Amino acid sequence: MMKIVGSVKQGFYFDSVTLMRVGRELTGLPGVAEASVVMGTEANKSILKMSDLLLPEFKKAGDQDLLVAIRAKDAKSAEAALQKAAELLTNKKKPATAGATVPAPRDMASAVAALAGANLALISVAGRYAAREARKALEQGLHVMLFSDNVSVEDEVSLKKLAHKKGLLVMGPDCGTAILNGVPLAFANVVPRGPIGVVGASGTGMQEVTCIIANEGSGITQAIGTGGRDVKDAVGGISFLDAMAALAECPHTKVILLVAKPPQPGVLKKVYSLIRRIPKPVVALFLGEGDRPATLEEAALLAVAHANGQDPAQALAHLTRRDAVLAAEARQLVANRRKPQGRYLRGLFSGGTFCAEAQVVLDGILRNVTSNAPLGDSRKLKNSWHPEKNAVIDLGEDEFTVGRAHPMIDFTLRNKMILEQAADPETAVILLDVVLGHGANPDPAAELAPVIRQAAKKVFVVCGVTGTIGDPQNRARVVETLRAAGAHVQLTNAAACKLAGLLVAEMARKPR
Repeated sequence: MMKIVGSVKQGFYFDSVTLMRVGRELTGLPGVAEASVVMGTEANKSILKMSDLLLPEFKKAGDQDLLVAIRAKDAKSAEAALQKAAELLTNKKKPATAGATVPAPRDMASAVAALAGANLALISVAGRYAAREARKALEQGLHVMLFSDNVSVEDEVSLKKLAHKKGLLVMGPDCGTAILNGVPLAFANVVPRGPIGVVGASGTGMQEVTCIIANEGSGITQAIGTGGRDVKDAVGGISFLDAMAALAECPHTKVILLVAKPPQPGVLKKVYSLIRRIPKPVVALFLGEGDRPATLEEAALLAVAHANGQDPAQALAHLTRRDAVLAAEARQLVANRRKPQGRYLRGLFSGGTFCAEAQVVLDGILRNVTSNAPLGDSRKLKNSWHPEKNAVIDLGEDEFTVGRAHPMIDFTLRNKMILEQAADPETAVILLDVVLGHGANPDPAAELAPVIRQAAKKVFVVCGVTGTIGDPQNRARVVETLRAAGAHVQLTNAAACKLAGLLVAEMARKPR
């Protein structure tokens, strides 16, 4: 019988990435079946409860209290893991600058003084402090990339109006991706310089289009993130419009590519008004709004065609031919499957825009798609933790990430859900996104392959891989490893979604 032990450390705060790394190290210890190291938020306590790790002493813990839970094969292994956890966490608390000859800057002014010529501040602090630090950066004449979330709309508008007045940009809050002058920031891929400028209110959407652009042999001038809330009428698209104007004036930018979930009507009107005044080709993808382009893949290929002086219709014709190949592949795979399981698709996405794109692609292939982040005709899931029928889930939503590292970094929760969905007799296909690049999980293949190998014995597993040959994870090795584990891998999210939908549709036609 397994032994479960735990500890509570009051007022012992760590960020979710640090806790994820400690948890992984503990899970690798002899005799340890499961280890969870999280802050004592209500969401995390709910997750512990679902995993049967919510000990009585955890129930009174607060958001600033650290919870350590260990499930091990015996008491000796469990206690050893607890001692190791205390050692690791104590070491994490030690100052990283011990022995340094130059003291680290303590505030924005000293940081600017220490780095002559700096023109951008990347801010990643708790949301209640983020606006204050961003304002300091703007007053110092710096552009701002505001990675922090939980910043009020009022603060966002105030910061962006100040930036606009000063001729600066505020990217964010909750801006996770940018590539500026060839430098990737936060979650971003290794993409060459080239003639296409990208503006995005979507992090994973920007990653996908910039990777496709790179994989098609082109490149970008800048990829400017704005934060998803920027295209809401409450903010007014201030940064989105300023970024468009900057790229319109950039002599190296020949084509502008816009990526976002549908802006609200007031912002959409402003964006199209500006597009009409820009003399360069502009490709605008607002997922679920309009016919062409309909997907991130289409938008990127159209931008490359414009940049190369080619007929954009050729790019769309290429996709039509590719889709026919996917349809034939789906028919062959189902025909060769002796005992098909289930009838439904379960998409488990780390990227919110990929989840949205899945709904666009699946529209017309499958009926009654549900999601925790519904788009278009999709319906709202009743319970995101227990999907039913055809469901696509954004695991980056707050209900999954409060107190946890982002699912592009920490695969623990998704791996657990993959096995749960594969065991569900209603599941026919599991659809996944795998995002490479800076900031993402450093070795996704090693973590996913054992889980996919187990799931693929029961269901089809389809993966879309977002990345370039320059990314640190080695895209070719990732693809090869996932395929060897039994996954059907595509190099764009749209292609993976198309194949997954076609597999489900084909299985519905196969006699049982």
